Amino acid sequence: MPARTDRTTDPDLLAGLLLARRGQAYFSRKLNELRNDRLEAPSLVAGWTRRHVVAHVGLNARALTRLTEWAATGVETPMYASPEERDQEIEFAATLPARALRNLCAHAAVHLSVEWRDLPEEAWRAPVRTALGRVVPASETVWMRTREVWVHAVDLDNGGSFDDFPPELLDALLADVVGGWRRRLGPDGLPSLVLEPVDRERAVPVAEPGTTADGSTADGTSSSGTVALGTVALRGTAADLTRWATGRGGAGVVAPNGGAVPAPPRWL
Repeated sequence: MPARTDRTTDPDLLAGLLLARRGQAYFSRKLNELRNDRLEAPSLVAGWTRRHVVAHVGLNARALTRLTEWAATGVETPMYASPEERDQEIEFAATLPARALRNLCAHAAVHLSVEWRDLPEEAWRAPVRTALGRVVPASETVWMRTREVWVHAVDLDNGGSFDDFPPELLDALLADVVGGWRRRLGPDGLPSLVLEPVDRERAVPVAEPGTTADGSTADGTSSSGTVALGTVALRGTAADLTRWATGRGGAGVVAPNGGAVPAPPRWL
């Protein structure tokens, strides 16, 4: 009997599912490399131990499974009852015995992957609501999970690195971060930055594309192609800039004339 496969045939969605599952495998590998007595150590997330990161990743899979079931059945099942309940669940799960905590994370990931696999083609377009209140198609759950598992694999502080990320993931993450800044801060609140990955052909403007009041374009350049006054160009590899933009440190990022690299706005 042939193995069961994803019901969707959309090539972009299938590529996204593959990237999410690769990220889960990467997170699982980094977690499995940690001894139980090392789970108590701090993670790269301020105020969280590695236990908190593992608990969050497991509970995130459960929350996204609820959205996937919502899309499949039409019965509203929010990610979390409230932000307070989400935080309480993470705090409690972080206290579980190591074996139970690992099982929570692994089993929740498998459950989510199966729900994705069995979701009918049309259900991927069904609207669901994220924990931040955004209404998105169910297909967005794939990207939501992708960024969780890859980035939090680094947060385990066990050798995970943005340098390990596939190029398409780095590009998507950087675009996601900049898009989040634009939505939350608006044109007047955005820092005057242009991100210049040295291993890519195009720069990433922080401001929205278009022309500003001073005649410069949103990528920080004037009509003559020079950087507009007051715009700071940050350079580094795509991995370095994505690490910085997600708030994981500015190693490898260079500001003009060797100046200080600014702190990025909050991502999520």
